[in-house]
Amino acid sequence: MSQAATLDTHSHEAHSDVHLDPAESPLTPESWGKLGMWIFLAADAMTFGAAIAAYAALRMDNVNWPDPAQFLGITFTAIMTFILIVSSLTMVEALSSIKHGNMSRFQLFLGLTVLGGLAFLGMQAREWHELIWDKGLSIKTSLFSATFFILTGFHGCHVTGGVIYNSVYWFRGLAGKMDRSKASLIEIAGLYWHFVDLVWILIFTFVYLI
Repeated sequence: MSQAATLDTHSHEAHSDVHLDPAESPLTPESWGKLGMWIFLAADAMTFGAAIAAYAALRMDNVNWPDPAQFLGITFTAIMTFILIVSSLTMVEALSSIKHGNMSRFQLFLGLTVLGGLAFLGMQAREWHELIWDKGLSIKTSLFSATFFILTGFHGCHVTGGVIYNSVYWFRGLAGKMDRSKASLIEIAGLYWHFVDLVWILIFTFVYLI
């Protein structure tokens, strides 16, 4: 084989290696998963944004709007908010753990994240029970109660979805089906959970505090 042919062969092999190296390609399942989640979150953010904006518009035009503190337990809800924020931190730790291959730590922190979500939902159920049965509020009582139940209920559905989402990976971890190669899945789940946390902070600020 001539020297020119040899160089051409080597050049072709090097060129093929560049195109076959998956690390160099941006079109990986992980990147598609993140893109899909970001698109979903962007659409969801517009939905929540419209709902919060509608709440603000209704409240500004209504001189008889009640003081939320008359009906809502601010301290109790602040504890709920704190629990949800902490669950975001445990989600960060769960992702860090699986990236480093520490599966026992991953199971611990993902389990705490799920537990935090369940605690939040349980406290929200208690709050709704008190508002409906003790204070006589319902979605038909007033604009205040209607917007309150719609906003908090819609968010509660998202928390429920997040708890189920994370629980699936927690149970898969117990079955030995999670390892550091699955870290991108937890990262995508984390995007959703942090979004749920951020939306609740906005709802807590606009509905409970202002």
